[in-house]
Parts: sequence; C-alpha cells; structure tokens
Amino acid sequence: MAKGKKTVFFCQSCGYESAKWMGQCPGCREWNSFVEETVEERKGGAIKKAVSEASLSKLSEITVSDTERILTGMEELDRVLGGGIMKGSLVLVGGDPGIGKSTILLQVSRNLSAKGTSVIYVSGEESLQQIKLRAERIGTFGESLSILSETNLDLACEIIRKEKPQVVVIDSIQTMYSEAVASAPGSVSQVREATGILMQLAKTLGISIFIVGHVTKEGVVAGPRVLEHIVDTVLYFEGDRHASYRILRGVKNRFGSTNEIGVFEMREDGLAEVQNPSEFMLSGKPEGASGSVVACSMEGTRPILLEIQALVCHSNLGIPRRTAAGTDHNRVNLLMAVLEKRLGLQLSACDAYINIAGGIRMNEPAIDLGIVLAIISSFQDLVLSDDLICFGEVGLSGEVRAVSQVKQRVQEAKKLGFKRCILPAVSKESVKGVAGITLIGVSNVKEALAAIKGRA
Repeated sequence: MAKGKKTVFFCQSCGYESAKWMGQCPGCREWNSFVEETVEERKGGAIKKAVSEASLSKLSEITVSDTERILTGMEELDRVLGGGIMKGSLVLVGGDPGIGKSTILLQVSRNLSAKGTSVIYVSGEESLQQIKLRAERIGTFGESLSILSETNLDLACEIIRKEKPQVVVIDSIQTMYSEAVASAPGSVSQVREATGILMQLAKTLGISIFIVGHVTKEGVVAGPRVLEHIVDTVLYFEGDRHASYRILRGVKNRFGSTNEIGVFEMREDGLAEVQNPSEFMLSGKPEGASGSVVACSMEGTRPILLEIQALVCHSNLGIPRRTAAGTDHNRVNLLMAVLEKRLGLQLSACDAYINIAGGIRMNEPAIDLGIVLAIISSFQDLVLSDDLICFGEVGLSGEVRAVSQVKQRVQEAKKLGFKRCILPAVSKESVKGVAGITLIGVSNVKEALAAIKGRA
C-alpha cells in the first residue's frame, strides 16, 4: 500500500471508525454495518498561519436581520425552513425515490431565477437533456439559472467559487466524489468529505446550498448519521410515491422550528401547495359509519384536522391482531388497555385496526382522545355525528389532560363547520371567547363516553 494510506473500517449507519472489522457497531449497535475503505493520512500544516488570520468577534457586535432570508416563492417550504432560505445555510432534503425531492428543488430554482437570484443546479444523476425535459413540464425559467451535470465535487466547487451564485442545488450527495478520498462515490468517507467541503463553501462564501440525500430501506439518509449532524437543516419528504399528496417535515432546523410541516400535491406540472390541509384530510369522510371521528392536531403553529378510523372486531386468533397506520402502534395498545381497565370494555379478544386517513403520520398526544372515541364507536357500533370534533391527551388513569394552543384548534374547527367540540375540561376556560361552537369539557374517558352517548 502506498505511503500515507491506510485501511480502516467505517459503520455505514453512524460513521463509527475502527481499525478492524466488527460484527456489531459499538456506536449505534447495528449488525454487519462495517465496510472497509482506504483513507489517506493528512499532515497538519499552515496551522500557525490559520491562527494568525483568525479573529474574534464580540457577540454584542453581531447583527442579525430577517432580510438575510431568501423567499422561495412557496409558502409551505418557507414555513418549514423557518421563514425562507437563510444565507450561508446547508439544507439536506431526504426522501424515498420518486417522492419529489428533485422536482421541488427545480421548482424553487425556477422561482428564484424568476426574481433574478443566481442559482446553480448541479446534477450527478441526470444529463442536461433530462433536466431540460423535466423543466419543460414545470414551466418557464429565468436566465439566472445555470445547470451543471458533473459528479466531480472538486470541479463543481471551483465553478461555484468562480461564479459565486446565491443558491446551489446538489442532486445528489451520494453521486459526488472528491479526488482527495480514495473510496468510491456514495461510501461513508466520500459522503462525509463531500458534505464537509460543501459546509465550508456555504459558510465562507455565504452561499445557500441544498443537497439531496438518498434514503435506505429503513427510511434514513444513506451514509453515516454524521451527515445529519453537519448540515443546518434536515427536511424529509413523507408519503406514498403512488399517492398524490406529500408531506415535507423539518427534522432538524438551526434557524427555525422543527414542528412545522408543508403539504404538497403532486401534479403533472410539479408540486402544488395545499393551503388548507384540513380540507383534503377530511375529504371523502364517510357519513353514518361507526368507528370514524375527527380530531385536531397541531403541527407547529398550524392546526390540522384529520379523520381517525378504527375497526374493532372479534378475533379468531389466539393472539389478537393490532395494527396502526399513521400513528404509534404502542400508543394504540396503551389506550386500549386504559379502556379495558377504566371502562370495562372487553377488547382483549378483539382485533383492532387504527388508521389516520390521508396518508399523514401524527404522533401528538392530543389525538389520544380521538383514537379512544374511534375505538369505542367501532366496538359498540355507535355512529358519531358529523359535526363533532375532539382533542385531548389520555393518561393511564383514564384522565383527559390539557393540550397546548386550544383556542387555535377550536377556531379551526369552527371555520370548517363543526358545531360541537369535546376537549379537556381544564382547557375549556381558555376558549370561552369563541362563539358558534358548543364546547364539551371532559375530565376522563367515562365523561367522554357519556358525552358521545348523550348526543351521538
């Protein structure tokens, strides 16, 4: 082996480095995740020069203004990013193949170029002709958008330093390689090195960079998890590639909240924003059917109404089947145990299937009451009225606990035509000012059951 080079083993899941192969990674406890790669030892140099050139800044002298953000022209994306693209930020966009990662970034490039913002779109997966064909479906583009089909990251960075654009898109990070690393493109070393180079480029030149990351079959970004630690923002596309709706969720954001989501619809001309997600979540809701109830969940500052469906039937199996789509399976088992203990419902011999309609996934505790009422409605074949909505967290003692932002939830329900709302009794006082909707405060699941039986 050449002098200055050595062979090490990297964990593909977390980037743990080892001198020898191991069956289980000590860092993330994954099995058979180590791969052998050749790395080149680098000699430290010019450190004294770097120290002499470095300068300290007083925190009180640093100024930050909202004008540093660049609006993308898509309100849903701006909301998830925290108000727009922060200058000098590095944003990772992940998701399943065909979910719309490249499409939304090309649309953002179109919107920015139409305003005169200089953009360079670097593609390592598609040729210039393929990008042109996809762009013709989306619309017309401005003159300030440049396309580069290149997999050599060093060459791409030289062009970026020369042109100094405001926004750069790298599609995708797994196809890029640096000649300083001997391993193949997409390997742990290459992905980590490429991301580090782009981060340095973004911070030193003040360029906003978007990078597309492939995901594995487990749904995480391919390569080491250190990739997510390096970048400023991590966005994930959720949803079925064969369905029309997509959810863009912020997993990490150094410049804003991670509770916001953006809802998009895939069309022939690209991704279209869904301004009112509650309407499409409730579209097609069955009338006069048991096991269906509308609940309200908060995603950041946005209330979203969704339909929770439950199907409870007698099981012919020794161990009843419990399935949950769109919510936590363990949480459903916990709530069913609460109903057995506190209400005496014999659910232990029943199969239970819980589904959140619309393909969205929600884990907020405020939908606990909706799951509980849907299970009761299906088990007792009790049809709930169409103008009823509910929200609240359910504890192990069967109590209905308070949730945050109650007034916003009630106002959203009223706007969509709901007449009655079952909510935690302790939260009822905070929404007295909302007229046109009847508020039913409940302290436990027994009172919730009495409320739906009294006016089912």
